[in-house]
Order: sequence, then C-alpha cells, then structure tokens
Amino acid sequence: MPARVRPLTAEDLPEVVALALRAWAPVFASMADVLGPAVYDHLYPDWAAAQARSVAAGCTREGTRVWVAEDESGLAGFVTVVVHDETYDEPDSGEIEMLAVDPARQGRGVGGLLTAHALDAIRQAGCRIAVVATGGDPGHAPARHVYERAGFRAMPLVRYYQAL
Repeated sequence: MPARVRPLTAEDLPEVVALALRAWAPVFASMADVLGPAVYDHLYPDWAAAQARSVAAGCTREGTRVWVAEDESGLAGFVTVVVHDETYDEPDSGEIEMLAVDPARQGRGVGGLLTAHALDAIRQAGCRIAVVATGGDPGHAPARHVYERAGFRAMPLVRYYQAL
C-alpha cells in the first residue's frame, strides 16, 4: 500500500517525536562535524531532548497545520505548515517548518508526498509563495533533494560560527 496523508492526532504525537529524532540523528551528526565540538556542544548540549521539545511544541502550537504519512507499516513521516499573513516578513506565505521521514522509508517518495500535500494546503490558504529552510551541510542533502524536486529554488545564505 502506498503511503497516505492524514491530519495528525494527539495519539500520533509520541511516535512523531520519536520518528523525528531517528530521522534527524544523521543531520545533527553532520552539523557536529561542520561546526566542530566547541560550537556544536554549546549550541546543542542535548540535541535529542531539545528537538523532542521543539517537535512536540511545533506540532501542537496554535495555527500550525500538521499531517502524517502512513504506510502498511505505520507512521512514515510528518510535515508541519504555518501560514503567514501580510504582517510577516514574507507576507502572504506558507512555510514548511518541519518535515521528517522515517529513515527506514526514506527514498520511497514519502517526503515528496508530504511536501506536495503541504504545498496544496498552502495554495488553498491563498498564499502567494511557499517557503522552506534547510541546512547546506551533508546531513541535510536528502531534504534539499526533496525540496528541489518539488520546485523550490534555493536562496544562498551563509551563517558563520566561531567559538570564543
């Protein structure tokens, strides 16, 4: 059975948090390599605990729209979207804030399915542009691939760090 997308339920939240941590472990390992131990350890002393809190808060924050993808084995991924009005820096935009696919299901189109669903919701909300941000490090390469396949265009941005 191919994956299907449905709204998040309260019962899904623990599994969504666990899935995000599995999916993002390689991302944080990549960031540790890129940033070096002094900066990484300062920014992410316990990345898993911080991310667990961030995912739970992001999935339950008022105004955030959240969907999960399921396949025959269960939860395969999730996506969160926030719609911004004309008062935001990027007015009349919808933003994909989080996207994660279970590592065992990556490369099977789940990320593309969730991204397409998010873009449809952003269009239906009347937004004029869709926005997503991700890292340029090797750990974020799968995310960049999904977004580029969906038609997003990258805006090069460099953020520098230095331990003092």
